Amino acid sequence: MRNFRLVAFVLLVSALFTLSACKNREKGSADITPTPVASSGNNITQKPEPTDVPEVPTPTEAPVKEPVDYSVVQPNEIGEIPIVMFHNFVEDLNSTTDNQYTTSFSAFEELLETLYNEGYRLISMRDFIDHNIDVPAGMKPMVFSFDDGTPGQFSLIEQNGKLVVNPKSAVGIMIKFNEKHPDFGLKGIFYLNMDKEDKTFEGAGTLKERLEILLSYGFEVGNHSWGHFDFSTAQSRQQINEKLGRNEKRLREILDGEKFYSLALPFGSKAPEGLRDAMVKGTFEGVEYHNETIMAVGAQPSMPSIHVNFNPEYVGRIRAQGKVQENYDLTFWLPKMTKERMYISDGDPDTIVVPEGMESKINMDKLNGKTVITYKK
Repeated sequence: MRNFRLVAFVLLVSALFTLSACKNREKGSADITPTPVASSGNNITQKPEPTDVPEVPTPTEAPVKEPVDYSVVQPNEIGEIPIVMFHNFVEDLNSTTDNQYTTSFSAFEELLETLYNEGYRLISMRDFIDHNIDVPAGMKPMVFSFDDGTPGQFSLIEQNGKLVVNPKSAVGIMIKFNEKHPDFGLKGIFYLNMDKEDKTFEGAGTLKERLEILLSYGFEVGNHSWGHFDFSTAQSRQQINEKLGRNEKRLREILDGEKFYSLALPFGSKAPEGLRDAMVKGTFEGVEYHNETIMAVGAQPSMPSIHVNFNPEYVGRIRAQGKVQENYDLTFWLPKMTKERMYISDGDPDTIVVPEGMESKINMDKLNGKTVITYKK
């Protein structure tokens, strides 16, 4: 009897459990599958499938560069390149008696517009030397150079507790112009006399801060000698070593790792014949210097660095117009810098394209892997 009751009890409990499960399913309850976990036996971790799979963007192909029609663009990448020389900038030209080396801010703004509209695009001195010229097809490369480190060229002001570029400076004007025409380029090299110390780019901030901010925009610095020395009066190599090496040494003391690589001649004066090698390379108090280009004061466009007649020890520059327009300044040269004479880009920095018959002017030892292409005009 007891066994019968026990069996009946078990059957009753089983029936109730089955009935409860059926009701739960009727209410929509679903079976719960446990998430797999790491197996201690084989150290393999199984992860649940993600519920939200991120969309993988379809890769896009790089835009295909349209081939350049040489007959239309008429590139000439052995033509001349203007290197423009600036010194002082002021608000009002009536405030100066200097007729040659001072430019007004408004005249500089107008000049930028003129150069842009005439197809000039800025490149760095480094790219000029290396012939790494990357400007659009049909455009003409140009280099800006600034001598003496004057505050009108570049200076800083304090604004809301922060050092910013003075908008009333050549660099400030170039930055604003670059916002309007970013394809013009924001480049230039500033030749400095480090003995001027805090008078260099005089204004807010330390000299170190000024140089750091200038370089942060992609501008470069060059050697203009210690004391703005007239090299035509040099008496020895040691004297030249001191005038260039001391300038180099002071720059490195202020900015560790920074070097000059180009020299602008004060007064445009070269050293006596037997001493000129010291202007290219030398050592002073353990500091070595090497000037890959030595810049004249004027008064004509330069050959490109790959031209067979290019002389890196005396590179032509064109003086920007001052208070009075004179022969051989930039205003004089602009109408004479015709398409037939100047460097016209093919738009590809890896090729050197010239009209047939002009390939003989290319120094093939300086191509650095670039390909020479000729075409019939």
